[in-house]
Amino acid sequence: MEDVSISELVKSYDTPCYVYSQQAILDVYHDYNESFAAIDHRICYAVKANSNIAVLGVLAAAGAGFDIVSRGELARVLAAGGQASRVVFSGVGKTRDDIEFALTQGISCFNVESISELTLINMVAKQLDKRAPISLRVNPDVDAKTHPYISTGLKDNKFGIAHDKALAVYEHAATLSHIDIVGIDCHIGSQLTEVAPFIAALDKVIELIHSLREKGIELRHVDLGGGLGVRYIEEKPVTIDEFAQALLPKLTELGLTVFFEPGRSMVANAGILLTRVDVLKPTEHKNFAIVDAAMNDLIRPALYQAEMAVIPEVLPSEGIETDGTQAWDIVGAICETGDFLAKDRLLSLATGDILAITGAGAYGFAMSSNYNSRPRAAEVMVVGTQHQLIGKRETIADLYAGETLWQTEK
Repeated sequence: MEDVSISELVKSYDTPCYVYSQQAILDVYHDYNESFAAIDHRICYAVKANSNIAVLGVLAAAGAGFDIVSRGELARVLAAGGQASRVVFSGVGKTRDDIEFALTQGISCFNVESISELTLINMVAKQLDKRAPISLRVNPDVDAKTHPYISTGLKDNKFGIAHDKALAVYEHAATLSHIDIVGIDCHIGSQLTEVAPFIAALDKVIELIHSLREKGIELRHVDLGGGLGVRYIEEKPVTIDEFAQALLPKLTELGLTVFFEPGRSMVANAGILLTRVDVLKPTEHKNFAIVDAAMNDLIRPALYQAEMAVIPEVLPSEGIETDGTQAWDIVGAICETGDFLAKDRLLSLATGDILAITGAGAYGFAMSSNYNSRPRAAEVMVVGTQHQLIGKRETIADLYAGETLWQTEK
C-alpha cells in the first residue's frame, strides 16, 4: 500500500484490518474535478460508502462536498472539517430531527423524495423561520443494469418521485412558504459500468428542466447522483474521463451547476481488507480456507454475490510447506453457510498466510457488524511511507458496554 509493506501493517495492527491509501482516494477525486473542469461543478462524496472521519477529512481538505443520508453522517462530516454549505441531504426517510439539525447547520440542499417529506421540510423550516433549499429526486424509470439491490431508478424502487409526477410536485413546492427550489436530482443505481443509462436518465431530467422553465421555475443546479462502477476483478467500467466526455455536451448546454455524488468509485479500490488464514479444511468436495475475517467484516459477497480479488501477501509462500495450488473457498468462522468472502480461488495456502481482499474501501467497514459477537476490525490509513490507526479495533468489552442486566426487584 503506497510505500508500506503489508507485513509491516500486519505486524503493527494485526488482522482483520482495513487499510486505505490516501493518495488513491485523492487521485480519483482529482480525476473527477479535472474531467469536469469545463463546467461549474461540485463533487459531493457519498459518505455511506466509507464514513471514517479520516477519509472524510482528506476529502474535506481537498475541497469536496458531501452527499449524506442521515443526521449521523452530517455529524461525521462536520467533525471531519467539512462545510455544511457543501452538503446535500439524500434519503427516503428524513425525520423532523434530521431536518431541523440540517437546517440549523446550513446545508446546501435537501434531495426530496416524496410529497410528505416536502410538507415536513416546509413545516420545520417555518418553525425555525428559515427557507429550506430543496431539489426533487426524480425517478426516471431507467434500468441501470446492475444488481437489483443497488438499482434505484426503476419505477418499482422506493426512491424518488416518478418522472411523470415531478412537474406537479415542483409546482406544489413553489407554493410553499418556506421552500426554496434550487435544483433537480437523479440517482439510478450503483456499480454502473456503461454510460448509456446515465445519458438516458439525463435526457429525462433535461426534459423536466425545460418544462420547469416554461412554468417559470428556474433551477440553479442539476444533481446526477453517483453510481459509476469500478473494476473488482474482470469488470470493464467506463473511465471517469469517458463518463465526462459523454455528458459534457448536454451539461454545458444546460448552463447549470452540476453536482455529482460518487461513493464507490472514490474509495473502493483505495482500500483492502487484510485477513489471516487460521484453518485449512480440504474435503472431497470443497477446500475451505477459514480466515479471521468474516461476513460481519465484509458482507458484500454474501449480500450481493459480489466477487472481489484475493491476493496473497507473498506468492508463493516462501519457506513454508503448502499443499500446492488448489481451488479454495475463503470463508469466515460465523455460523452461516452464507459466510464466505470468495469462492473457487486458485491459491497455494498455508495456515498463517495473510490475504488481501481488494476493492474493500467502499461498503466494507461501513456495512460491518458485530454478528456472532465479533469485534469490528481496525482501520488504517497509509500516506507514502507513513501509516496511522484511524479506527481502533473493538474489544470484547466494547460489544456490551452499552448494555445492562435486568434488575429484579427485591
